[in-house]
Amino acid sequence: MLVKEVMSTDLITVSTEDSVEKCARLLQENDISGLPVLDSDNNLAGIVTEGDLIRRASRIKAPGYLEILGGLIYLGSPKKFVDELQRAMALDAGHLMSKNVITVNPDDSLESAATLMVENNISRLPVVDENSDLVGIVSRRDIMTRLYSDNEKQ
Repeated sequence: MLVKEVMSTDLITVSTEDSVEKCARLLQENDISGLPVLDSDNNLAGIVTEGDLIRRASRIKAPGYLEILGGLIYLGSPKKFVDELQRAMALDAGHLMSKNVITVNPDDSLESAATLMVENNISRLPVVDENSDLVGIVSRRDIMTRLYSDNEKQ
């Protein structure tokens, strides 16, 4: 079975300039958990998820540090802290979104998509064609529905 057989093609997307509030509203109104984010050329730039919005509302823990001889030695990653802080203060999708998006091709097997989801602990995969154009999205629910509705027919 291929990704194109189960993916959703009726996509709801936002642009990098759309507000965080618009993203939250679209997720709630459409009962979905993630939105592909498109740049000004309509290319996939990232994805905004419920997790991103929840993280935005949570407390950010600064990395621990040691002070030795007037200098600081960080026990965690200051870069990660700064990135989290910037995302927490985001006003638009472009600053809130996850930028490292894992994608699949419509002709990839459903098994490979499921494996990517499990290995990367993600709930949805944007589907891009050979030109890197967004053509769909496949979610855990899409896969479950297909797998278990087929089993019931047997």
